[in-house]
Amino acid sequence: MGSQKQKRYFFNVSMAKKFMQTFLVSEACKELIDSGKTTSIRDLYYVTKHTIGDTRQSTFEEQDESDPIIEDLEVTVDALREELHLFAARKGSMVGPITITDSGDTIDLRRMGSGGWAVPSIVEENVISFGRHEARYVLLIEKDAVWTRFNEDKYWKRNHCIIVQGGGQPPRGVRRLVQRLHRELKLPVYVLVDNDPWGFYIYSVMKQGSINLAYESMRMAVPDARFVGLSSFDKEKYALPNTVAIKMDEGDNNRAKQMLAYPWFKKAHWQREIQEMVRSGQKFELEALSRRGISFITEEYLPKKLKDRDWLE
Repeated sequence: MGSQKQKRYFFNVSMAKKFMQTFLVSEACKELIDSGKTTSIRDLYYVTKHTIGDTRQSTFEEQDESDPIIEDLEVTVDALREELHLFAARKGSMVGPITITDSGDTIDLRRMGSGGWAVPSIVEENVISFGRHEARYVLLIEKDAVWTRFNEDKYWKRNHCIIVQGGGQPPRGVRRLVQRLHRELKLPVYVLVDNDPWGFYIYSVMKQGSINLAYESMRMAVPDARFVGLSSFDKEKYALPNTVAIKMDEGDNNRAKQMLAYPWFKKAHWQREIQEMVRSGQKFELEALSRRGISFITEEYLPKKLKDRDWLE
């Protein structure tokens, strides 16, 4: 991490097993790359799990032993696990005015119906490439139900944007794809999440990267990503009644107070946002805007936010 390094010594008995595990995982990844096949990190655990010789000792007892080895390899060879042909769970959908090529198949994301294109885990250039598009920006939406509203209302068609949903905390594939859209197509990225500590954290992960994957932030994070809501001050601005508010619990308050100390939330406007949430003792889901009308979020709320440049960075 940064200038810090971890060393392992081959002739240290306590590190011998870790060395063996590292070479087992490395060998399995090389076989995947050579064969042109991919597999899940769960599959990899079973592929490399076996008894050592005539002993009763196993190469791996649980998956939580093999997963850190994958992270070590990512750092050591400066590659994403997806480039090592390993994938995580698929989650996320995308539609918009863009044509892509996925494993040789040309797909028009303007014609994806109600479900959208399922974002795969591996979205590197050798798998996914971008073609013709008319998009002006990318909108990442936290929740599937809200994404469905945007898709059904054809928000992306009226506003010439790509809408992506991450199903809560966006998985690696979604984050990497959004980062590529931003970097390669020069598209601004806006993030629409719930007004609660977890929504704010999702935004921070898109902007700064996650703590666990800090070593891959340069290829997953979008430092220029903008937060378009829900804001702690939107209750008053958009006349949301108390009946749609959710009371902050102890876990919410503790999490919010922790976030106040995060370096990336030190800016005055973020301090105000989080402090207001704690002060009011209330949080709001994106669906609370439906109290103003089923399509209020797509027809009035977000268009006004973007027109007024009412976002946080």
